[in-house]
Amino acid sequence: MARPAPSDRTVEEWVAGWYRALDRHDDIETLWDHLTGDDLTMVFPEGTSRGHGDFRKWYETVTNRFFDEQHTVTSVEVGPWHDGAATLKVVVNWQARIWDPPAARSEWIGFDAYQTWEVVAGPAGDLRIRNYVVDRLEPMPGSRPL
Repeated sequence: MARPAPSDRTVEEWVAGWYRALDRHDDIETLWDHLTGDDLTMVFPEGTSRGHGDFRKWYETVTNRFFDEQHTVTSVEVGPWHDGAATLKVVVNWQARIWDPPAARSEWIGFDAYQTWEVVAGPAGDLRIRNYVVDRLEPMPGSRPL
């Protein structure tokens, strides 16, 4: 028997939890529970990541480049559920510090990121990201370019 679809509130809390993990730079092993396996596709401004190996490389790069990160979810629109999958439209405000050696100081960056996610039910009925696309980034006033 199929599990009932999670409530929109449950999905919103799960999305916020994903970003809290990114802000903390959680160990990558703890992030696998948020992601599918080899069918995972993540499209970032700097390139496309496929599967866990590519995601690991991307995560190592960004956790060594950005610090004092703060992601604030501003909206999550949950599309209809079909066969255990749904499309989410996510808007998140992302602010961080970035340091480019040999600069004497780090710089602040801030963007509103507009994203489209496809989520599916995991093995225990939990949620997993299968497709994650950053559709566009809108810089906040005063932000340096990414």
